Amino acid sequence: MVSTLEGVFKDAEEKMEKTSLSLKKELAEIRTGRAATSLVENVTVECYGSTMPLNLVSSIGVPEKRLIVIQPWDKTILPEIEKALLKSSLGLTPNNDGNVIRLPLPSLTEERRKELIRLVKRLVEEGRISIRNVRRDAMDHLKSLEKEGKASEDESKRGKDRIQKLTDQYISQMDEILRKKEEEIFEV
Repeated sequence: MVSTLEGVFKDAEEKMEKTSLSLKKELAEIRTGRAATSLVENVTVECYGSTMPLNLVSSIGVPEKRLIVIQPWDKTILPEIEKALLKSSLGLTPNNDGNVIRLPLPSLTEERRKELIRLVKRLVEEGRISIRNVRRDAMDHLKSLEKEGKASEDESKRGKDRIQKLTDQYISQMDEILRKKEEEIFEV
């Protein structure tokens, strides 16, 4: 358990930052109408006797907003990359020309856009809940420090105000992440 006011604040800030980064990573993997390397870079490919992420065996580029191009450093693993992409949950069909693999992204239907928005809102709400749980834990730590005599009542109140400001900052950051992802989904 953290034994100082500054320690409680630093611990809360680290946990909130991890929650925010986790949410960003999760949302980056959601396929929208726009191509992004993050959609495929963690697809695992079986090659050279082991399983490796796609970004370690090839270069991945986005030459157009609806196209991902994968160029393996060793052309002999093209069939393995193609198999891995077909097995992935992306639902995309790779086009292999013998040198590179092209992944065209189809336009999203209105129904699919609404599904994605619901998913994104649910994930963002889970992130907000995590942030509030961190706040609650930090407030409990501050109360216990006050009870143990390690912090005065005024210090505890200032600490609680500081934790609340931090919470508000991360919640508004998540609202901004949601807004940007919604724009990305509805972009034509």
